[in-house]
Amino acid sequence: MTRWLTQDEQRAWRGLLEVCSRLDARLNRQLQESSGLSLADYDVLVPLSETPDGRLRMFELSERLAWEQSRLSHHVTRMQRRGLIDREDCRQDRRGAYVVITAAGRDVITRAAPAHADAVRSLVFDAVSPEQVAELDAFTSAVLSRLREDETKR
Repeated sequence: MTRWLTQDEQRAWRGLLEVCSRLDARLNRQLQESSGLSLADYDVLVPLSETPDGRLRMFELSERLAWEQSRLSHHVTRMQRRGLIDREDCRQDRRGAYVVITAAGRDVITRAAPAHADAVRSLVFDAVSPEQVAELDAFTSAVLSRLREDETKR
């Protein structure tokens, strides 16, 4: 039997979808204007820039971003053409590859990050109280835990 959403759940769900869509669009536009990066570019560069050697295996990056392999592969190719990242063969696994941030990629993410952080703060965190931030953290942690649990069952 279908458990339909209550009116409160429906309103909250639709609000969440709208927030995600509008935030993605606004942050994408901000990044394009300030650095020439798309939000997807930024999403790829952040985890690479946070690793000590600036590299991750393709499958690791795919898992971190929750992207399908084909989407990541196509996006990596586009970013590689722009000189932001490189691909390197994996010596341990001939089928595998590393995605490696280039000096140009590191430079652009370093320049883009402050304006992006300002936009996130302005659009999200300046609009809510510290208590709401804690509630948001609890909410996202609970939902992500459920999603990860479900993914391991598949």
